[in-house]
Amino acid sequence: MKLRSSDIGALIAIPPMVGLPLLGLWATGRLAPHYFEFPPVTRYVEHAPFSWVAFILMAVAIIACCLPVIVRIARTRCERPTSNVQHPTSKGKSPFPLWGWAGVVFTAIVWVLAWTRFPWAAPIQGHTFFPLWIGYIVVISALTQRRKGSCLLTARPWATFMLFVLSAVFWWYFEYLNRFVQNWFYFGVNHFSAPRYFWFATLPFATVLPAVLGTAEWLETFPRLSGSLQQWHPIALPQRKRFAVAWLGAGLLSLFAIGLVPSLLYPMLWLSPLILIVALQTLLGSTTLFTPLREGNWQRLIHMALAALICGFFWEMWNCRSTAGWIYAVPFVGRFKLFEMPILGFAGYLPFGWECAVIADLVLRGKENAASGASEF
Repeated sequence: MKLRSSDIGALIAIPPMVGLPLLGLWATGRLAPHYFEFPPVTRYVEHAPFSWVAFILMAVAIIACCLPVIVRIARTRCERPTSNVQHPTSKGKSPFPLWGWAGVVFTAIVWVLAWTRFPWAAPIQGHTFFPLWIGYIVVISALTQRRKGSCLLTARPWATFMLFVLSAVFWWYFEYLNRFVQNWFYFGVNHFSAPRYFWFATLPFATVLPAVLGTAEWLETFPRLSGSLQQWHPIALPQRKRFAVAWLGAGLLSLFAIGLVPSLLYPMLWLSPLILIVALQTLLGSTTLFTPLREGNWQRLIHMALAALICGFFWEMWNCRSTAGWIYAVPFVGRFKLFEMPILGFAGYLPFGWECAVIADLVLRGKENAASGASEF
């Protein structure tokens, strides 16, 4: 398989993404064995306390970024559906596929097992997160199948399988970065051996990319979400490569320092990998996730951010009553939680959706149409 320049950019980013956080701690003599602990159970990062100033400033920034998009979508009139969307027929049979109904029933059963405490189900209740997300992926794929007649799961099963594999590696990297900032901690895993913990965690991690990409594909079938974003505000940088060099430097520096000042740089856990990969792709002359913005096409960018936010809601909801799950320790803005997540923390899912898009592109090799903003699913 021939590598594209976008693939090469992602591959070049791997060494600094892995090595710079360790190098930063090593250079200051702060690298300690607990950074390599597996499973990770020791708490060693002291987080800054809640700050009303930080909370208000961050809330205003999030609202300022999101409100124009919300207004744009709300004001767009939907005159006719896009050509690839099929609406349910009015005939006797429901167009919702049979395998979709199987997914609904399966998800409901697993959900009941996850949130109840039947003594006979105790041995499996700590392992319900993976089947819950398998059910979610099947159901969201069936909803897409219903609306446009095809979906990633059925049209490209091999690519979907590879997404599962890539997803496991993808999320293990964020687990690695979390060692330096410790914004989340797992409970119910202290007694696990290293091999058991690896497989216990890897299976749910493998569902991240398929879930987010499947949700984005479903969002794409809604004319209001698509039509309102295809011709909006164009953003064209006159000296893209100079900007890319500046962003590359910022990404490298933040990764180097993320473990040194975790209370200030913890948001870079989500932003630095994206900045690094996109900057390298730009310097190599490749199209990127942001290339369609030159023509004012925000469709995929918003779809991926919104898809990650929707998945984030379900991640946090299903976690809140799990026998094995996670809790958060977010500096400055750790109050006012929805489930276990501080409410402002949900904003982190927005750039995470963009990272999902960039990484998934390594597998989803559709037509080279990023510049036109057409679907790559």
